[in-house]
Amino acid sequence: MAATYKDAGVDLDVYAESMSRLPRLMHRTFSPRVIPSDGGFAGLFQLDFAGKLFSRNYQEPVLISGTDGVGTKLKIAQLTGRHETVGIDLVGMCVNDLLCTGGEPLFFLDYVAMGKDDPARLEKIVQGISDGCVAGDMALLGGETAIMPDMYGKDDYDLAGFAVGVVEKRKLIDGKMIGQGDVVLGLASNGLHSNGFSLVRKIIDDAGLTWDATPEPFGGRTLADVCLEPTRIYTKVIRGVQNHYRVKQVLHGIAHITGGGVQENLDRILPKNVDALIEPDSWQLPDIFQWLQKTGDVQTSEMRRVFNMGLGLAIVVSDFYAASVKDQIQELGVDCFPIGKIVAGEGKVRFA
Repeated sequence: MAATYKDAGVDLDVYAESMSRLPRLMHRTFSPRVIPSDGGFAGLFQLDFAGKLFSRNYQEPVLISGTDGVGTKLKIAQLTGRHETVGIDLVGMCVNDLLCTGGEPLFFLDYVAMGKDDPARLEKIVQGISDGCVAGDMALLGGETAIMPDMYGKDDYDLAGFAVGVVEKRKLIDGKMIGQGDVVLGLASNGLHSNGFSLVRKIIDDAGLTWDATPEPFGGRTLADVCLEPTRIYTKVIRGVQNHYRVKQVLHGIAHITGGGVQENLDRILPKNVDALIEPDSWQLPDIFQWLQKTGDVQTSEMRRVFNMGLGLAIVVSDFYAASVKDQIQELGVDCFPIGKIVAGEGKVRFA
């Protein structure tokens, strides 16, 4: 009997069904700056647009880009059959990086690799990506779905994303404006976001717990509920502050707090003549971090190096504007804390 692609593990009819479910999830993210190209080989996006709402009138536009994945948080989604939110994580990890430049997010591309095609599961994954793009104010312009039997188990999949944005050159945020006396503000995370999950899973496994366990600190929520809480996307708050101060550059630096924690990520934007002196007791450590540290007997230094510890972004602002910026961010729905000061130093983060 002649061999077929289906015999090898790839059913093209199922693949066609999967693809038919995705255009609506893309179209809901489109603005008039997207040039329709359904069926084309690439997505099309206008950098500027004549309409008043979308006109930017860039003078020296600089394109910015970033790529990332979700990591082993995907194992929890796969073990629990909960695939609706990991796409938000995928977008969040990319778009929050773009925001650190002060840029405007434009569009997003995704890559989904699976061991076996499953139209319903793929639709849930891409629904999350679409939701993340709406929250990040980005168009989901296209993507790729690869079915690779033998590379992945039949219930396994991996995600990668790629985001593009733009910033006016004179408004680029690169940390060079950071100076002594500036204030460091911490923007609250939704929890773990998408870093440190190899350690999270080890702690839970070593404790002999399952994902439907409900430890006392979480008020009846399961470990799966708490650990799959999606990455917070900060487009609304950062763009809100920028739109409030259209002339003055009050944001001197922005750091996305991911793997490496506050120390390693804030280090990346500090000039070599200053340090960031962080007060570790200036914000409330969320329950999930306290529980993980106690359950796994993890050293504080290790916790700070692996996890965001309740902060998704750290922004550096001039002392004069710090209180106003904090209030604006809180009005936009994100808790914000003064967590430290910029002092003379050597370009390092120090905990008081």
